[in-house]
Amino acid sequence: MTGGPSILTIILNWRTPAMTIKSIEAAHLAMEGLNGEIVVVDNDSRDGSYEQIASHVADRGWDRVRVVQSHRNGGFGAGNNVGIRGGLSDTTKPDYVYVLNSDAFPARDAITALRDYLEATPRAGFAGSYIHGPDGAPHLTTFRFPSIASEFEGACRFGPVSRLLSDAKVPVPTPETAGRVDWLAGASLMMRQSVLDEIGLFDEEFFLYFEETDLCRRASRAGHEVHFVPESRVAHIGSASTRMKEWRRVPDYWFDSRFYYFRKNHGPAYTAIATLAHVAGGLVHRLRALLSGQKPVDPPGFLLTLIRHDMSAFLGRRSEHRPSPHLKGAS
Repeated sequence: MTGGPSILTIILNWRTPAMTIKSIEAAHLAMEGLNGEIVVVDNDSRDGSYEQIASHVADRGWDRVRVVQSHRNGGFGAGNNVGIRGGLSDTTKPDYVYVLNSDAFPARDAITALRDYLEATPRAGFAGSYIHGPDGAPHLTTFRFPSIASEFEGACRFGPVSRLLSDAKVPVPTPETAGRVDWLAGASLMMRQSVLDEIGLFDEEFFLYFEETDLCRRASRAGHEVHFVPESRVAHIGSASTRMKEWRRVPDYWFDSRFYYFRKNHGPAYTAIATLAHVAGGLVHRLRALLSGQKPVDPPGFLLTLIRHDMSAFLGRRSEHRPSPHLKGAS
């Protein structure tokens, strides 16, 4: 193991062992010459993933790669927290924690670029990579924090409204240079351990979605910036396990996470107004779709499900999480 700041790379697997092995291969190459280790957390796959990955690591003789089990599928944040809490193999904490999707493949210098950037930029607590598809096309992973205005704009999907509320739009066009953003998708994200010690780990109340938004918001409130680093390039398949592109119905855990994010960070009144704003924007979108003879973009029944879900949530009723994949990032 070389000198310099230590890095713990965490790769979370849920029933994608072959792809996870490819991610480990890429991460192992990118960790060459760096001080640190890789820990692969199997998120209670129960499909032989753990055994298959552990066998591959043993066969390759990778002494800096460990494979552990979470023993429960608590979601993306909970699975990564297993790796963070475990620390390095000698039980010490690393200087940096690097979270990498199991369908993401860093370039040889991608991890080094994030480490060097954080070393040179003390005000940055978190740093994330430029994510691109296998074809080289950029994936949108840079965002603003959600708000009442962004709920209306995003649901409305109307050019004049989007231009009027441009400063509130959640997606931020991929910057050409390194710099600050509100939050980044968790497909390739490096975090200072000292910041995590200060603000806490992923909130495990989120099963899937909004957990990295919440973590970045907590970091920002504590005075630590989140930066995008285009020099760190990571190829990403996207939604390989969530199958978001094939959703015919938005799963309950998305509604749970959205509601919890707003209520936790803004309180019940703001949450109610945000939901009303989303519904109002969605109705505008549906009216325009009806007049133009097109279909609404949202899955069938989305608005009705949102209304029912949030009404139940305000009454203290909570939907049950279904076993789910863990992958994050652009679809």
